[in-house]
Amino acid sequence: MMDALDLMLGRRSALAQTLTEPGPDDRLLARILRAATRVPDHGKLAPWRIQILRKPGQARLGALCAELFAAANPGANDKQIAFERQRPQRAPLLLAVTAKLRPGHKIPEHEQLLSGGAVCQSLLLAAEAAGFAGQWLTEWPAYRAEVVRALGHDPAVDRMLGFVYLGSRSEPAAERWRPDLAEVVGEWTGPVETAAMGWTPPAGALNGD
Repeated sequence: MMDALDLMLGRRSALAQTLTEPGPDDRLLARILRAATRVPDHGKLAPWRIQILRKPGQARLGALCAELFAAANPGANDKQIAFERQRPQRAPLLLAVTAKLRPGHKIPEHEQLLSGGAVCQSLLLAAEAAGFAGQWLTEWPAYRAEVVRALGHDPAVDRMLGFVYLGSRSEPAAERWRPDLAEVVGEWTGPVETAAMGWTPPAGALNGD
């Protein structure tokens, strides 16, 4: 069993197009979903939804993506349209995550949105802990009202938080650039008494490796 901190320190997204079979089976997927929905949720609103798209669903979404892309790009060639058709079908399993915000609720919409973002990150961590890999992407389909509507949501109020692609790694995970903690972590000791309110890490800020 991997230590939780080691898991988080070593987590690395895999490119969707490199994910291969197998994906999580129903039992493991249920555990991943249960873990991913244990997120901060002020007001107990569950202001998000997760939809599972297996190959038939991916193909139907791909057909819609190809149709929308072709309509928006009259000069697109067959190869480009085929790429868009394949976009949702790049991995064994696709999860569509949508924010179901409650406007006017005492819990600010901003906090509701953050809860949904926590679900997406938790999906990646839970998949990694279960021995799989994933990538969280939005890309243009997440911002098209036609896609939101086709998935059964109301584009006037609901927002696509993105698509989480899940499967097995076909290649080793390469490390990527991470910010030095000294650049993003500081210690606050009281109000800043200066006209320049910019971010200035103190000399004693934490250093990362």
